[in-house]
Amino acid sequence: MSATVEQYVLAADRDNTVKSYAAALRNFEQVWSGLLPATADTVARYVAEHAEVYRISTLRLHLAALARWHADNGFGDPTRSPLVQKVLRGVRAKHAVPQKRARPLQLDVLEAVSDWLLKAQASAREHGRQTEQLRRSRDRAMLLLGFWRAFRSDELASMRIEEVQAQRGKGLTCRPRKTKTTDEGEDRAFHCPALSRLCPVDAYLDWIELSGRKTGPVFPSIDRWGNVSNEHMLSKTVLPLLRRILHAAGAEEAASYSSHSLRRGFANWASSNGWDLKELMEHVGWRDVSSALRYIDISLDGMKTKFESGLARSAPSSS
Repeated sequence: MSATVEQYVLAADRDNTVKSYAAALRNFEQVWSGLLPATADTVARYVAEHAEVYRISTLRLHLAALARWHADNGFGDPTRSPLVQKVLRGVRAKHAVPQKRARPLQLDVLEAVSDWLLKAQASAREHGRQTEQLRRSRDRAMLLLGFWRAFRSDELASMRIEEVQAQRGKGLTCRPRKTKTTDEGEDRAFHCPALSRLCPVDAYLDWIELSGRKTGPVFPSIDRWGNVSNEHMLSKTVLPLLRRILHAAGAEEAASYSSHSLRRGFANWASSNGWDLKELMEHVGWRDVSSALRYIDISLDGMKTKFESGLARSAPSSS
């Protein structure tokens, strides 16, 4: 393979996927001393010996890495053998752990935190605390945009001012160069309307105007002296920042929220306010129904209403 071809092949792979696959292959070869190309028996033994070490999702990732290596190097895929698949099913049956879902950020909590951030920003401005004023403005924009767009941490962290067009009273459009769910060459745009309250468009423009920046990351870090970084915030720092914001605003059990809480909060809000699944999937960017359903909670009150409505329609008429 020529250097030019290899360069484009590598560019086609998602950065995180490349790193994850590389780590999985290192574990197989260097830690476990597995040989490549591998046989189905070897892969089955690898899965069995790691059944109590890794979660089923991690084992699947390791199998995907092995499958990719064999495909890239012209070998048959041992991970698809009946033996490996049967061992994997056995591991899943014996070591199944209920998946822990992120706690959704409810709208009333979002509103309370947003109000607190506005008051904290006003107080900081009044007392000349520039660093705090900048941080509170940034935090509110990140919170509201993250909720209404159901963004992941990496989407928030990677946003750039050059990719965003926003107009007060109208809306906001972001055209990221590349995201986890976009294919190469795909024109993926995120839209968000201006709202009558808790408006992400106003919060974004307030932050950009206050920071006085025209290019660079939308949500950068800010040091203790009020210097705004030109580097992107790391996606892994978004969750600690979110929890600090929630804790400072007095939200209960702030540590129980995760990086998916904004997305789950919006998904449940949209579902309870009449959005159908297709609308929700298009807004968030989900490509399969199973991904969307993992973020939506079943409302027992809503189920009861539908059950009772059906019973009322089918009730025998009184004579």
